[in-house]
Amino acid sequence: MSAPLTILGIETSCDETAVAVLRGTPDARPQILSHLVLSQIAAHAPYGGVVPEIAARAHIEALDDLIAAALKEAELTFSDLTAIAATAGPGLVGGVIVGLMTAKGIAHAQNLPLVGVNHLEGHALSVRLTEEATFPYLLLLVSGGHCQLLAVEGPGNYHLYGATIDDAVGEAFDKTAKMLNLPYPGGPSVERAALAGDPARFDLPRPLIHRPGRDFSFSGLKTAVRHAAEGLGKERLEPQDVADLAASFQAAATDVLANRAAHAMARFIEDYPGATRTLVVAGGVAANQHLRSHLEAAAAARDFALIAPPLQYCTDNAAMIAWAGLELFALGHRDTLALSPRARWPLDQKANHPGAKV
Repeated sequence: MSAPLTILGIETSCDETAVAVLRGTPDARPQILSHLVLSQIAAHAPYGGVVPEIAARAHIEALDDLIAAALKEAELTFSDLTAIAATAGPGLVGGVIVGLMTAKGIAHAQNLPLVGVNHLEGHALSVRLTEEATFPYLLLLVSGGHCQLLAVEGPGNYHLYGATIDDAVGEAFDKTAKMLNLPYPGGPSVERAALAGDPARFDLPRPLIHRPGRDFSFSGLKTAVRHAAEGLGKERLEPQDVADLAASFQAAATDVLANRAAHAMARFIEDYPGATRTLVVAGGVAANQHLRSHLEAAAAARDFALIAPPLQYCTDNAAMIAWAGLELFALGHRDTLALSPRARWPLDQKANHPGAKV
């Protein structure tokens, strides 16, 4: 077994300022020495969504102190680190710049190697923080900006099976919450409201569900929710109307995700006949318990095991960035100080799919 690596991770791609320190090797689950996330929910809530300029300023104000706090909690100094890993994209480029430039400054001042991490790769590998997930595995990546199915062969080695042709499922959750006057962030609010709702009350569409393939579409579902709400003919929806619409939307979105994942499982078996059958769900929407239960049933029907990261590692966090950085560093990956932030950065750079150009 190789010597343990100690990595400081920085994540600033959207509206969470996050720093983590972990120690380990790629062939064993790491020791997470510190894991800090400073949420900006209160700053963005009045606008019903993330305001990029506000997010970038908040990262600038918080990041230095958060790094100091993470090192203090880990009982380490910069001299104890093996390398520093930071999100280099994709994301809101102002926020990405803040984290990456900070990482560059530390790397230069402390003579530390720098690893620029694809935020999506952080999610893709996050399950390996806590679970035995051997390569290759099938990944359903679902978040506010991304909805993809990929075969994961290892760090830097991804094969796209399908992606959204319009909206990401997380965006559809957020827009549905806004239409139903539910508080920001929308995904958790829809899930909470749905607990008291009847998922069969509104007959909402399941886009692409009867077609072959592994792509997703959610714009029509989002429009159908708006039409259903308007069709009630009320100036303000009653609480039960909101709960039923939330439950109906969540059921439709989950059916689409499970159906497309089933198609991807069939493809994965063809491509990797001797591999362990594992379906990993990651990203912010992976925290949705209704989705997890339906994916688990779909996976079991095809002799796949469903694995998901713990809830704290589903949403944006720096532990996943540190871990992805560790896996890449162990393979010999290093970046220079000329590394540029990227607003778009697909995992499978060979894929010719509009939904993968993120």
